[in-house]
Amino acid sequence: MPPQGRRRRPTQVDIARRAGVSQATVSLVISGGAASDQIAASTRQAVLAAAAELGYAVNVAARSLKGGRNRLLGLYTFEPVFPTDLRDFYYPFLLGVEEETASQGYDLLLFSSVTSSPDRSIYAGGTNRLKLADGCVLLGRNVRREELNALVQEDFPFVFIGRREVDEGEISYVGADYVAATSAMVAELHRLGHRRILYLRAIEDTEPTRDREQGYREGLAAAGLEVDERLIQGLADPADLSAEHVQHWIGAYGVTAILVEPTEDNRLVDALTAMTDGERVRFPEDCSIALLGEPPSWTPELRDWTRFSLPRAEMGREAVRMLVDLLGDPQSSSRQVSIPCTFLPGDSIGPAPEAAAP
Repeated sequence: MPPQGRRRRPTQVDIARRAGVSQATVSLVISGGAASDQIAASTRQAVLAAAAELGYAVNVAARSLKGGRNRLLGLYTFEPVFPTDLRDFYYPFLLGVEEETASQGYDLLLFSSVTSSPDRSIYAGGTNRLKLADGCVLLGRNVRREELNALVQEDFPFVFIGRREVDEGEISYVGADYVAATSAMVAELHRLGHRRILYLRAIEDTEPTRDREQGYREGLAAAGLEVDERLIQGLADPADLSAEHVQHWIGAYGVTAILVEPTEDNRLVDALTAMTDGERVRFPEDCSIALLGEPPSWTPELRDWTRFSLPRAEMGREAVRMLVDLLGDPQSSSRQVSIPCTFLPGDSIGPAPEAAAP
């Protein structure tokens, strides 16, 4: 209770009660930033009228410290990130974003889809929903390129987790260094005596796939090996990978090692596991195999495949740091950072067996 004779200063809660809206709505209107444009004109007028009636005065000093912003960072994903087969893959990204957002003194606003359809849209309803936040971290494999282009044209501050390209201009991103990690994997196989190394890539021509292929080609060049285009293969359905495929590559092309690009689910690893369980192909006795990344759901029960690990939590943290820097300097150009991956030796590669060249 305020002392007798002293009138309590009105708060945003008082305004919310007077206007019949939530305190969050009052905060957005009072802030006066871009996010206030998302509030209906009639609601905004009601809030401002209630503030005037109650004699509410904005704390100018506090607002200047905020730079006229809401101190809200958004996190938007282009697909659901909580299904069982994706939860373990995305969790470190989310954890890194949340930890660094708190460290930077911001609140985190998670944007969920307004529809149950996996085809999510930033511009559902015709407006940029992300403007509720000062800026946004974007995440996801199934990217809507036209929406990234639209965000660039709007000059809305955002950072993508993962290397992404747009038709016009550049975007800020924090990516995993697939090029260096893949090249290093080729170097390790070459050290073990492998000269015929097959790259099993994804069908889709995405930036991560292109980076892995670039690393494969650079690794071969550094080892003094020529690129045999027959040793770059793709499967429309990773679950179709069979012992017959591997035996054909060994017999027809003299392959002694395979580099495999993981998929967004566990179908590919399940197919590999089925081969080893049936002992139709033995890794690494018949052929060495290494994963260019990790499956989305990794448990101790899975075989300890040789692979490299993405710095997912650090990528999330760096994306937030980059976004805060961009907010502090709106005139700065886009920024791109690649973070090294970690080699995990596993037990699926070994010295090259004797194999005849094709």
